[in-house]
Amino acid sequence: MSFEFTKWQGTGNDFVLIDCMNRSEEPYVAAAQEICDRHYGIGADGILLVLPSDKADIRMRIINADGSEAEMCGNGIRCFARYVYEAGHVTGDAFTVETGAGILVPKIIKENGNISMIEVDMGEPVLEGDKIPVAGYGMNRVINEEIQVQGKTFKMTCVSMGNPHCVVFVEDAENFPIYELGRFFETHEKFPRKTNTEFVQVMDHQHLRMRVWERGAAVTLACGTGSCATLTAAVLNGLADRRAEVQLDGGRLVIEWNEQDNHLYMTGPALQVFSGTYPLQD
Repeated sequence: MSFEFTKWQGTGNDFVLIDCMNRSEEPYVAAAQEICDRHYGIGADGILLVLPSDKADIRMRIINADGSEAEMCGNGIRCFARYVYEAGHVTGDAFTVETGAGILVPKIIKENGNISMIEVDMGEPVLEGDKIPVAGYGMNRVINEEIQVQGKTFKMTCVSMGNPHCVVFVEDAENFPIYELGRFFETHEKFPRKTNTEFVQVMDHQHLRMRVWERGAAVTLACGTGSCATLTAAVLNGLADRRAEVQLDGGRLVIEWNEQDNHLYMTGPALQVFSGTYPLQD
């Protein structure tokens, strides 16, 4: 069976997008690992499925490279938003998207009539331990708490953006051993649903350097929900202003934690890389 797809990237976080408005998504869910394989498939951090919704203007489903399903993906929703806007699946520059983390609202930003950026209202951060979830904290916030990983002690601040995040502030993000330690954070006993982990260096109150180990995808070039969690954690620890630029391996995102509505707003690029037809293996 062959299918048409488009390949997208948002600050280096890359996705295979499949339009399922008029077909079942299940064959692609089952084949996610094959599709995302960078040697034998198309290659991606995950797949984005475009689906109809009875709760919002449209629905997004995200399957990670390892075949697991993610509740949300910040870079993914920007790519998704630009595709459905350009494909005519939605009308208006702002619209609603049903996700596993609830209904979110992307907004198309144009300069001289051309799409330049996508802004997404990412909703409110969840800070209670049981809701993130982080074991052992009940409904208390998990701010600057100790965690033992591979015999070393780190300080973590945990946030959910519809998916769990563990933010660890480090002195040198560039040289932090993320490939050696990332998986041990993801599968740590404190995280019953595993976790995404951000290793963050504070450059100043308006600039943060972040590297990420994503649950189900390992090290990626960027993470939109992780960038939102990073700013939230930095504000809670008195390390950043409520609006800051987050420098990722794959580019920059601007994140704002609005004091009036308590929502996080993420602004960044979304670009189509190529399109094609892929034959699924029988």
